[in-house]
Amino acid sequence: MLYDRLPDFVRENYYCGEWHHASAVLFGDHPDEWRDLMDVLTDFRLKKSHITVGGKNKSQLAASIDEFLENRGWKETRFDTKIVVDNVETETPTHKIDMFKNGVAVEIEWNNKDPFYDRDLNNFRLLHALRTVSVGVLITRSDELQDIFKKLGRGSSYGNSTTHMSKLVPRIEGGGAGGCPILTFGIKPSLYRENE
Repeated sequence: MLYDRLPDFVRENYYCGEWHHASAVLFGDHPDEWRDLMDVLTDFRLKKSHITVGGKNKSQLAASIDEFLENRGWKETRFDTKIVVDNVETETPTHKIDMFKNGVAVEIEWNNKDPFYDRDLNNFRLLHALRTVSVGVLITRSDELQDIFKKLGRGSSYGNSTTHMSKLVPRIEGGGAGGCPILTFGIKPSLYRENE
């Protein structure tokens, strides 16, 4: 059902994945957030500077997606979570979510070490179990972008142990997100713009 719901542009320019009926939940229960996500994915282009200019805490690519969503009311969010058993509190800290709105959590993983996927999926699992996250969304890169990185002399910066689709999918299929509905979008080479 995911591909039936996606705009043509998104379907053609991203590797799209779905687990636990995520698109049905997002499309049916969170139509405004669904529209925001389809709009940001349609608006996005992979600029040469996204690849060649390093980021400190956040890449230019992630910052551009964040800015688009922030203008629609999304926010970086950290949750204060704890478990209370017989009046004894135990903190269960979660990692901040890149962008969050109305139960929908978005993580952008452009060029981190691949264990960041474990952190994101575990976060989605825990927050879904606590009825805080309805759907987790991961935007990352396709493996095919490696050819562009090599051409630009940046191949070693985007190595095999960094975040890309072939490192993400096995973690989801192995149960890394538990029962949390998950959507993934892998940026394809067709979105690359040499002169932007």
